Amino acid sequence: MKPVLIYLLLPVVMTTHICIPIFNPFEGMFDFFKESLKKAYNPCESCDSTRISFNAEGLRDDLKNKLFGQHIAAEVILNTVTGFMSNNNPQKPLVLSLHGPTGTGKNFAARLIAENIFSQGMDSKFVHIFTADHHFPHLSDIETYKAQLRQQIKHSVSNCERSMFIFGQMDWMHSSLIDTIKPYLEHYNKLDGVSYRKAIFIFLSNTGAESITQTTLDFWKEGRDRKEIKLQDLERSLSVSALDENSGFWRSDSINKHLVDYFVPFLPLEYRHVVQCVLAEMKARGLQRNHKVAENVAKELVYIPKTERIFSSRGCKTIESRLYYT
Repeated sequence: MKPVLIYLLLPVVMTTHICIPIFNPFEGMFDFFKESLKKAYNPCESCDSTRISFNAEGLRDDLKNKLFGQHIAAEVILNTVTGFMSNNNPQKPLVLSLHGPTGTGKNFAARLIAENIFSQGMDSKFVHIFTADHHFPHLSDIETYKAQLRQQIKHSVSNCERSMFIFGQMDWMHSSLIDTIKPYLEHYNKLDGVSYRKAIFIFLSNTGAESITQTTLDFWKEGRDRKEIKLQDLERSLSVSALDENSGFWRSDSINKHLVDYFVPFLPLEYRHVVQCVLAEMKARGLQRNHKVAENVAKELVYIPKTERIFSSRGCKTIESRLYYT
């Protein structure tokens, strides 16, 4: 059996610790949550104020300078997360459902939230990511998935009340899996001795992308600035889309009980936003910012609708790989 490394915390002197590798006793187990197990058994991260300390200014700056073309999402995320993290006695967990076309920043926004709460960001053992095709691929194993999902959520929140759960591809998720999460989103004080009120649940979905794009296009055709679009212009259509029969939210009790605090729209990105994405990627790689190169990369993308060609069909999703060919 191939050895796998995990980390054990051993004292070195009275006030310092180091992490050394030891044999992993979980090797060979059904690896439904292998990645989560690796995180969970890393004692080098603790649930205390030195590791979990919300940085409101950092989140504000990141949303302003790194999330392009998403004025609604930036405002809703900043206000809700800041309010929630400053509340020592919330009545329920924070539940955000992020919707919009591919490549518009939904995953990236979830990452920014994690990075401004946890010292290790998305690598924190208190941040858990689940996607339909990777974690829940077989309908025949649905009951197993449900049991393990319950166990994972309870285990994490028992160890850290500020745990964060990100569910991608919600439009592909079986409704019974979504309903498995439902009790943890409620206003209960405790479930089996555990309080989930300080946890954060983030759902990511492409549902509603068509209505979001159409509304944004209507504003453009009317000569109005996209920043005039308000949450109220889109929130109702998003909640309707979430209940569409082709969505994983379909008939989910979690949605019917109105346990989602906000349906957050992500608007389709225009050429100028793609240029900003390319420049940001250059900076992240330590490259010199070159507007000409950024414009060339942006021009290579496909823009929709066919007549207007206003929005990037895949947002900023492919720019990272395209930079290698410039």
